[in-house]
Amino acid sequence: MAPLRHSKPIFSLIVPTCNAMGHWAALRSGIEMQSVVPNQVIIIDSCSTDRTVECARSAGFDVMEIQREEFNHGGTRQRAAEAASGASILLYMTQDAILNDPDAFKKMLGAFDDPTIGAAFGRQLPIQTANPMEAHARNFNYPATSRVRSFECRYELGFKSIFFSNSFGAYRRAALMSVGGFPDDVIFGEDTVVTARLHRAGWKTAYVAEACVQHSHRYSIAEEFQRYFDIGVLHGRERWLIEQFGAANGEGKRFVSSELRYLLRNNAFLIPMAVFRSATKYLAYQLGLREKQLGLWLKCQLGKNKSYWLQSPKESQRH
Repeated sequence: MAPLRHSKPIFSLIVPTCNAMGHWAALRSGIEMQSVVPNQVIIIDSCSTDRTVECARSAGFDVMEIQREEFNHGGTRQRAAEAASGASILLYMTQDAILNDPDAFKKMLGAFDDPTIGAAFGRQLPIQTANPMEAHARNFNYPATSRVRSFECRYELGFKSIFFSNSFGAYRRAALMSVGGFPDDVIFGEDTVVTARLHRAGWKTAYVAEACVQHSHRYSIAEEFQRYFDIGVLHGRERWLIEQFGAANGEGKRFVSSELRYLLRNNAFLIPMAVFRSATKYLAYQLGLREKQLGLWLKCQLGKNKSYWLQSPKESQRH
């Protein structure tokens, strides 16, 4: 790896990994091509059985190793944030996010020139092999226009005002720590919880459409069910999100309507499948909201994050 070209402000890149070799070449080259590169790259690895750890150390990255059952969406990221004590900005990515723009980091960091910005996230474009439903989902959630959001935006945008993604998102470390850091007792959506806390504390967040990665998933119906069950669990256990920012079902209806219009214009034969998937996601979400009525074994089967239940988390009492 070439010597790091240190930037101002000092920032650390944090990437949770698990058997990342299928993405490693693109991940490393994407980092090294940046016009502004991190002062520190932290790979926090969950017991990879391939060469991820070896390759990360060979690239000059710092490696933190944890047991796979220790992984927690919020707790793991918080652990890395605490290790990056010298950084003023923490930039998070997932191992499968693809950097093609050499100025992606620079554009993301530019958001923090505004001292009121506590966090910023970039645009996620569909990968080249994405199907129409994947492409629509990315274009719906990540539009081409940048926007700054604050607590007041909840009146206009509702739950969408706290939308955020740690697949390509950055935090002012002082702001993150001032609201308690990432929670370690949520099943999913640690980025949503932190964004809500930042807004309540007076910080703003920025969506930086100019800072792009390619990142999308072709979920099976079963995987989508698990994902939306976990979202339902989050919203059920963190009721204050709904109470203060509005229910998420309005955004869901808007998404379904947009998807059907998009498919009608482009791939009408996919409409029955889209309707079935939407019904499946709605059922999964409603089950997640009511998870307290379900047994532990069943929750482990219905959700994606099975280790959450095995860790026996307590229900959040923070409001």
